[in-house]
Amino acid sequence: MFTGANVDDSKMAIPLLKQVDISGSVIQGDKGYVSKEIRDFITNQDATYAIPPKENSTNPWKCDWWQYKERHLVECFFAKLKHFRRIATRYDKLISRFKSFVYLASIMILLK
Repeated sequence: MFTGANVDDSKMAIPLLKQVDISGSVIQGDKGYVSKEIRDFITNQDATYAIPPKENSTNPWKCDWWQYKERHLVECFFAKLKHFRRIATRYDKLISRFKSFVYLASIMILLK
């Protein structure tokens, strides 16, 4: 799901999660996804979350830090994707071309 640069990632979390069956899963996210709406949606889908509370949270919740640390695999993958200058700078104006190159770069990374 591609959006404009002016759209916050957390605004697209629920529409994206609605496309997948997440029951029984652990959803991992950073502190940008701490909204009660997102956490309630995940819980209502019979899933759990590993999203740490913000430091200034008045009602912090428990976070499974061992699950949260697994996010580094995804973060490392995105860091490798950004080595492709065409993706990092988003030269392509059409979303279809950009998405195609993201797929191609992902295949190249996974085949290494």
